[in-house]
Amino acid sequence: MTEAAKKISAKIVAYRVEQPPAAAEASAAPEAGIPAAPPESAAPPVPAPGAAPKAAPLPAARQALSSRTASDDGKVVRMHEGLERPERLEGTTYKVKTPVSDHAMYVTINDIVLNEGTADERRRPFEIFINSKNLDHYQWIVALTRVMSAVFRKGGDVAFLVDELKAVFDPRGGYWQAGGVYMPSIIAELGCVVGEHLENIGFLGQPEMDEEQRRLLNAKRRDYEDAQRQEDAFAKSAFPAGAQLCGRCHTAAVVMMDGCLTCLNCGDSKCS
Repeated sequence: MTEAAKKISAKIVAYRVEQPPAAAEASAAPEAGIPAAPPESAAPPVPAPGAAPKAAPLPAARQALSSRTASDDGKVVRMHEGLERPERLEGTTYKVKTPVSDHAMYVTINDIVLNEGTADERRRPFEIFINSKNLDHYQWIVALTRVMSAVFRKGGDVAFLVDELKAVFDPRGGYWQAGGVYMPSIIAELGCVVGEHLENIGFLGQPEMDEEQRRLLNAKRRDYEDAQRQEDAFAKSAFPAGAQLCGRCHTAAVVMMDGCLTCLNCGDSKCS
């Protein structure tokens, strides 16, 4: 038996655990009136019966998000995915009639008004619906409207949807709109509708040219119109089309008559 081991022959009636000096000072702190910190594994306090439970603190990002949604304290309300849908929304319906389908499509875009009645009032797209009698495109119409509505509700810069939709090409070919605008697909025309709506509500600014570009285009347009106004000298001739030039009166009035070239203006004839 070593010196560290001790033989216990009597009955144990009490014991204590020897602690290092630092642990001993920490355990002695409550006796001096200093409250001890609860252990990490301690269970949370149970609320008293009838008392409202205390809400858990939100992360920093969620706290910043929730603070922006409060309008009663004067803060600006911004668009984000946590914004609930109000009972009433303002919307606009656009009719889209393409030559590739016998039935028109009706595109409805509903907007939410943020900070209504204040200097920070803004209209932002919130959801989109597409209705048509043509059921051939029903599946992709439903999928497209749900995805676009989710992007609208997420907030931020949703203008990228316009460029993405306009870049979709139909493998069967596109079509021409009235006014000479080529549409590569029906999806591209939907992108034009969304872009027009975003411009109408002020989300997108209409592209404007500077004064120098405008003057240059106006000058080129005048030159083109002047060139188109120049007409052929024989366009309004009183003589039959295809008449030859007369060597006597220098008028395009020489035609074949009775087997002889005769000028209808001066009467000159090779047979006389």
